[in-house]
Amino acid sequence: MQQEHPHGYVEETPELRAFYGDLERLSAAPLWTMLESMMPDHPMPKARPFLWQWEQIRPQLIRAGQLVTPERANRRVIVLCNPGLPGQGCASQCFQANVQMVLPGEIAPAHRHSASAIRFIMEGRGAYTAVDGEKTLMYPGDLVLTPNWTWHDHGNDTDEPMIWQDGLDVPLVNRLDGMFYEAYRGMQQEYTRPVNASSHAFGQGGLYPTWEKWTAPHSPLLNYSWESTREALARAGKEAPGTRWDGICMEYVNPVTGGPMMPTMAGNAQLLRPGEHTQAHRHTKDVIYHVVEGSGYTVVSGVRFDWKKHDIFVIPKWALHEHANGSRTADACLFSYNDQPVMQALGLYREEELLENDGYQVVTGTFSPPVTRLGSS
Repeated sequence: MQQEHPHGYVEETPELRAFYGDLERLSAAPLWTMLESMMPDHPMPKARPFLWQWEQIRPQLIRAGQLVTPERANRRVIVLCNPGLPGQGCASQCFQANVQMVLPGEIAPAHRHSASAIRFIMEGRGAYTAVDGEKTLMYPGDLVLTPNWTWHDHGNDTDEPMIWQDGLDVPLVNRLDGMFYEAYRGMQQEYTRPVNASSHAFGQGGLYPTWEKWTAPHSPLLNYSWESTREALARAGKEAPGTRWDGICMEYVNPVTGGPMMPTMAGNAQLLRPGEHTQAHRHTKDVIYHVVEGSGYTVVSGVRFDWKKHDIFVIPKWALHEHANGSRTADACLFSYNDQPVMQALGLYREEELLENDGYQVVTGTFSPPVTRLGSS
């Protein structure tokens, strides 16, 4: 026979209240009063599905360029803060999602930290990120890795601003109390390797240099170029069926192991063909999406989120979601990163498809982002 209260239920009495008070004074508590909140029937993330419109965020980033410099601020970065996680400075329980700008002639000083980071390039051409002595030149759509505890700095020798999205596992590392941070002894590190050396060694279409003995847990590739990624998506879009939940979805992998690009973070490039509308599913991973190309919408837990180029949105764990390309003639492309490697390593990863209503959610509302004017308070 099924229990009436599967998490337990004890009716409160004056004696129990006195008992609870005595336990509290001893920094202790009875499990039966908190078991349901500690072990819910399914994940109950505090992070909300949310979308940041680039047309609102970009003017604020330009404004920051008039107010602070990387030399004084360390990084000119705007942090995208999930309203379900107030005061925490993160987009999801595991990830920060930021936007950063380096203006012509500027240097963002070298440092290193326990958190891993990615850069997804949005605007500008030819500025650089340097990681452990290697520079890579960056162009729109490139994915640049900054593995944990690697020295890194950014510089812009071009005549136009360089803007990208940062994704970092800072919240995860801090929740594990594993964060260390160290500033470099100068603004820039010594550049000891040829520019784009890792791409020349490991980005050669499946060929692996036998003289390279790579043992680090992260990918040896510093830069996954959008040019080659977009070619692969276009080819797969013509030749492969994809999946009914994600369309054409390809993972950025470690070319040595075939596994995720970093131990705490996986990345995907996704193509939605003209008019494509995927079916709904959910999974135990946080996903941060970046719209690279096209426009469309994503339905998350029954709410429609309309998106266009450079918008950024988050889907928390165990939220039903489906994607739709709003155009009948043009592709839509999404970049995303997620914490699936962590969840799999801990034995906590699972997926589930929606079986009702032919796999599509009933739309109950449309997301309306907050609106602000420059200089408003």
